[in-house]
Order: sequence, then C-alpha cells, then structure tokens
Amino acid sequence: MITDDFYRSRVENLGQEGNLRVIPRADAERGIVDLSSNDYLGLALRDDLRREFYGAPGVADLPLTSSASRLLAASQATYTALEDTLSQLYGRPTLLFNSGYHANTGIVAALGQAPRTLIVADRLVHASIIDGITLSRAPFTRFRHNDMAHLESILNKERDNYDRFLVITESIFSMDGDSADTEALINLRRRYDGVMLYIDEAHAVGCSGPGGLGLSAASAGREEIDVIIGTFGKACASVGAFAAVSPAVREYLVNTSRSLIFSTALPPLNVAWTDFIMSRLESLEPERRHLRDLGRHLRDTLVSLGAPADLAPSHIQPLIVGDPHRAVALSQALLARGFKALPIRVPTVPRGTDRLRLSLSASLSHDDLNRFGSALREVLSTI
Repeated sequence: MITDDFYRSRVENLGQEGNLRVIPRADAERGIVDLSSNDYLGLALRDDLRREFYGAPGVADLPLTSSASRLLAASQATYTALEDTLSQLYGRPTLLFNSGYHANTGIVAALGQAPRTLIVADRLVHASIIDGITLSRAPFTRFRHNDMAHLESILNKERDNYDRFLVITESIFSMDGDSADTEALINLRRRYDGVMLYIDEAHAVGCSGPGGLGLSAASAGREEIDVIIGTFGKACASVGAFAAVSPAVREYLVNTSRSLIFSTALPPLNVAWTDFIMSRLESLEPERRHLRDLGRHLRDTLVSLGAPADLAPSHIQPLIVGDPHRAVALSQALLARGFKALPIRVPTVPRGTDRLRLSLSASLSHDDLNRFGSALREVLSTI
C-alpha cells in the first residue's frame, strides 16, 4: 500500500519555505475589505443586476447544466446568442470556453501543432499559457518581459528556421498590472512573415479600452491581432472565456482544441447571465472611471511607502517584498486590521519577487484605500 509519506513531507517543506497555501475560510472574512478579488467592476456585488436578470422572461426555465460537451449539447441557443453578442462587439467570430485556463491550454496546444511553428512568449505570461505551450509539444522560447527589442531579435534570428511564429503575451499582466505595447507588437507582426499574434486580455476585458473591450480594441491595427482571449470570471462577474479569431481559426479550434471537445459545456443559465453582462459592458464607463481613479490613489500610496515611482496605476499593483515568509506575515497582519491582501509566492511569481498582489474593485471607496494605506504603513514598520 502506498503511504502518504512523500506528500506529507512535501507539504511540510512548503511550510518551511513559506510557500504553503491554504483555502481561506469564508466565515473569517466578514467585514473585511477585499484587496485580492478579481471583481474589478464590483458587478458580483450588484443585487440590482441580479434582480433584473432573474426577472427577465424565460430565465427561470434555463437549464443548470448542459449535460454534454459543446459539440454534443442538444440545445445551442444560449451559446450562439452569447457568441453573436461577442462577435458584434469584436467584429469577428468568437468561440466560448469553460474558463481562461481551458481557453489557453486548448488553443495554444492546438495552434502550436502547425508544422515548423516556434512559440515565443513573454517571460511573465501566466500558468495556463505555459501549460498550453507544454501540451503543444512545439519548440518555444521566451522574450524578456515587455522587451520588444529582444522579441525582434528572436524573430530575426529564427526567421529562416521556422515558417510560423506564435507570439503570445498578456495585455494587462496578472501579477504586475503593467501593460504590453500592443502597437509595437502589431508593427512586428507586419514586418515579419508568418507571425501570429496572440493577446490574452483576461485582466483587461471589462476594465480597459473602448467600451471595456480590452487594450486590443484601442489599437489602430486591432484587426491584425490574430487571437484575442477574454474571460468572464473577473470584471464580468460570471464564468468562462472566449476567443475572438478568424473564421478559419475558429473552425480549426472546434476540431482540434481538446479542452473544448472533451469538456462539458458551461451551464446555459451562466451563459445567459454572461450575455446579459456583456450587452451592458459599454454602459459601465462610470465604474471604469472610478476604478482608474482608485488605481492612481493606490499607486500614490505605494510609492509614498517606497514602491518604484514607475509603478503602473492600474487595478492590479504589486507590493514586492522578496521573501515568502515576510509576504505571509504582512498578509496576516493586514487581515487582523480588516484588509485581505493575499501573498503571492513561488511558483506563481519568480523567486525573490514574493509579494502582496493588490487588486482593486469599483465597489471600493477612496476612504477604504486611505484606511488601507494607514494599516499598511503600520505593518511595514514592524514586519
């Protein structure tokens, strides 16, 4: 009989390293100001939106399960309705996935199977993209974070060795909150044959760009971005993800993306809720404006406490402390003072960049951030 010795010792080692993770207890979070949520627009807390949605004709009759994969589901009406909404917003065909993780693992793995393809990814892309690269079995390399000169040097060096280059980045990076230079990426795509540009907008959809459609939508050459990934489980207060692609790529993914083919599709009720939110996305500019104001407020607070002056004033900002034990201690001390700011450690971020990842929501107030700044100043002086 296999014993648990290996697993127990591994857990003990994680604890000694300061990298042990636990699932927070919900009953310990009442009255806490949450600075770790991805509910960027505060929509998950909006009772008025839920009441309006549930009061619409036919909603009460929507199934709570699809009971099959998308390719086998008997009813497709809610899925096609959402895809039609997204296609109108993005001006191209779209395809739904069960999550951002499903989208990236399934799509990157499928696109990487084209012969003589080199995948070139920003060094800080998140785990689902890395897992998709691994599943693709394609050769890959990484360029230094947001370093367009390094990316171009790779394309120039490898242009005779490969027919295709799948260049992957995030628009707003999930751990640092800084942004990719989409215009520079588009210019590189124009100058090098065989480049397919893949931009993950998981932390931008809803929050950034015209109508909340992400940073890609603000680019003059947005139609040249081959793959745009967006998720619904963050600013859009739902679940699932989508890819906006060309007609040919959509048909290819329907036939090759394993995470789509072999997963039970999202429940129709959730899909209808997402459609409800997405159809209202443009009208949420007041929430986006307030979120931007909060981002500037938080940036100014962190800079006053020693953070780099070039810290991006976005809805995601890191307080890098460089040590996992200190990150945990700071998080615990802040929680005792009424603020949830969870520690982010290896392997989520590179070793030596352990941090508190601070994420903002439009449901927060400037007073919340003033009180958080005072609490943070206090704990930093003692830990």
